[in-house]
Amino acid sequence: MSNAPGEVSSPPKSAVSVPCAVITVSSTRTLETDEGGKTAVELLEMNGHRVALRQLIDEDPQGIRDVLRSLRERADIDAVVMVGKTGLSPDEQTVETLLSIFDKRLPGFGEIYRWLSYQDIGPAAMLTRATAGMMGRTIVFSIPGSPSSVRRAMEKLILPELGRIVAEVRK
Repeated sequence: MSNAPGEVSSPPKSAVSVPCAVITVSSTRTLETDEGGKTAVELLEMNGHRVALRQLIDEDPQGIRDVLRSLRERADIDAVVMVGKTGLSPDEQTVETLLSIFDKRLPGFGEIYRWLSYQDIGPAAMLTRATAGMMGRTIVFSIPGSPSSVRRAMEKLILPELGRIVAEVRK
């Protein structure tokens, strides 16, 4: 199908249903007040994915490692969406923690996320350290926690490719 002049076609959605975990990293939110995490869950479920776990954890490197290692071993979770704590403040250690446990990084995710953010918010986009990588056969995406940031990452990057990424890892 061709598009009208000036119309941009959206990428096809993943046809594969992926079991996921949504983990919010925050010391100030609760599950009830976590709008970014709620957005991630809603978008995953609206696109046919199953959220097997929804959890909120503190910004603690050892706690993050423990949670992710337990998820790595679960057969019912193929992908983890981590929401929050991707910035530069001294207490934000999520990215460093993830980089220490990833078996493989997916650098294009963070690069494209920042490019998309730049189109919306300008140079402030460089302040996010959104990242993604593999722990064994589990893909982990770490994204900023605001609902608009979650929506951008989910709609433009994660949802269109989630099934394909999991299929590649399962080969």
